[in-house]
Amino acid sequence: MVVSLKDIAARAGVSLATVSNVVNGYRPVGEQTRRRVQRAIDELGYSPNLSARHLRRGRTGLIALAVPELNNPYFAELAEVAIRQAAELGYTLLMENTAADRATELALLRDAQRHPIDGLILSPVRVGRAEVLARTADTPLVLIGEGVYDVPHDHIAIDNVAASRTAVAHLIALGRRRIAFIGASPGDDRHSAQLRLRGYREALSAAGLPAYPQLVAPTERFGRRDGRRAMAGLLALDEPPDAVLGYNDLVAIGALRALTEAGRRAPDDVALIGIDDIEEGRFSSPTLSTVAPDKDEIGRLAVRRLVARIEGGEVPDPFTVQTPFVLVPRESTGPAGGG
Repeated sequence: MVVSLKDIAARAGVSLATVSNVVNGYRPVGEQTRRRVQRAIDELGYSPNLSARHLRRGRTGLIALAVPELNNPYFAELAEVAIRQAAELGYTLLMENTAADRATELALLRDAQRHPIDGLILSPVRVGRAEVLARTADTPLVLIGEGVYDVPHDHIAIDNVAASRTAVAHLIALGRRRIAFIGASPGDDRHSAQLRLRGYREALSAAGLPAYPQLVAPTERFGRRDGRRAMAGLLALDEPPDAVLGYNDLVAIGALRALTEAGRRAPDDVALIGIDDIEEGRFSSPTLSTVAPDKDEIGRLAVRRLVARIEGGEVPDPFTVQTPFVLVPRESTGPAGGG
């Protein structure tokens, strides 16, 4: 039997308008009345026809999340959160892999309607402020990550300088003095790689330690192979590092592999820490110390903000939100610890 809003109104003893307000979230409804309506919904097994609702509003009910690497666990874990949040708000989330390709990112910015979506969440890598400002598409846009700043769109990010500074301060507190950074990348000084390199240098400076140029290892990308290759180069130095901050956990895990292949151990010979807190780091041997961004908050906030823009509710002006992070010490920098 198909359950209608009229059936729910009869069961709850309220008006059809009240039921509609509860189901659609249009207007505030008293808590006792809302509970009575929700109880009727549960008892009757009502399931809203989301497709019909979106069509009535001139929408598709689809939003997209575009990330540079689907095979990067950080983005996969972030996507899981975003998918759940979208479903809770009555939307279906589509995934787009840009492969950090400039043409693909530009195409999404210029013509999000090439897919029938109501809004776009984008993690840009190859486009910058100028390209975002030149955007003419009116599809709501939320930016995540650190590629673009100072644009009239919502932007969700962590404080990369502070996160990197926290990681290096942890290594310094353990008595490490020749600390390397793997993952330097030329380009915009506001890209996450440059921001994390800046935090690394700031932490060394604050501790009165030199920033040796030979201990800053550039990488082409930010994966396991890159970390492994860069770590092998650092170990070949006449004076190798006694600690390493990887641009992200994948880089640090690759560096950990290079240590093993060279007959070295973490943390005995080299302490290792990354950034991102991907699940893989909790099962590496040794487990990987990391700086953990609040991926749940990033994913939820990005979707909520996008849906608010789509539905035209009361939304503050576009803003940049810096979500929190925490240091998670594990075995790669010292005794077992952290989750």
